[in-house]
Amino acid sequence: MPNHTPQPLAGVTALVTTGPTREPIDPVRYISNRSSGKTGLAIARSLVEAGARTIVVCGPTIEPAPAGVELLPVETAAEMREACAAALPVDVAVCVAAVADWRVRQASAEKLTRSAGVTTLELVANPDILHELSRPGPRRPQLVVGFAGETGLVLERAVAKRRRKGCDWIVANDLAAPGVFGGEHNRVALITAAGVESWPLMAKTAIADRLVDRIAGHVTDNHLVRHRRTECSAR
Repeated sequence: MPNHTPQPLAGVTALVTTGPTREPIDPVRYISNRSSGKTGLAIARSLVEAGARTIVVCGPTIEPAPAGVELLPVETAAEMREACAAALPVDVAVCVAAVADWRVRQASAEKLTRSAGVTTLELVANPDILHELSRPGPRRPQLVVGFAGETGLVLERAVAKRRRKGCDWIVANDLAAPGVFGGEHNRVALITAAGVESWPLMAKTAIADRLVDRIAGHVTDNHLVRHRRTECSAR
């Protein structure tokens, strides 16, 4: 049977990053975080249902990828950065991934042992993928959405992050709230140049659908689909 579901994002290409990254310490250990990847994969599913060609750059997760996405599995922040750069150009980027802020400067080729004594790990900053995607230029997505997971002063820090990173929207959520990591529900706020819009507690799938509805409205208002079709026809 033909699909009669409205597809407001038909003709749009979207990039979604999701899941954690793992930064190796040695062949056994790594630096990571508690991200499950559920929200990003839910957003990817909703984008596909809205008709978007959807590329998902996903860190390690046990969550299944939704049908219809182009899945690019990665492990480290450097690999995620490379995969995102290779996916460009896209119309929309939604950066949900919990990218580790730091990595070990020189991971050990051998497993570190207790008998060798206390080991000091020298950390260096990882690439800032959201900031790089948000930089002005011909390959910048027309809409860049970031996520800000905080444990205090959530809205203030998220507002500052949107300005600092240069992205268009930020979705803020309180990581200290019970059940956020790995859970099925969350309470978020959408921050744009127009201000802060607080959303009620809802399922992560509902958050995904609501965000994609907003993305579709932005695309329609800014004629993004027509821009991409014109650009493709000119190649």
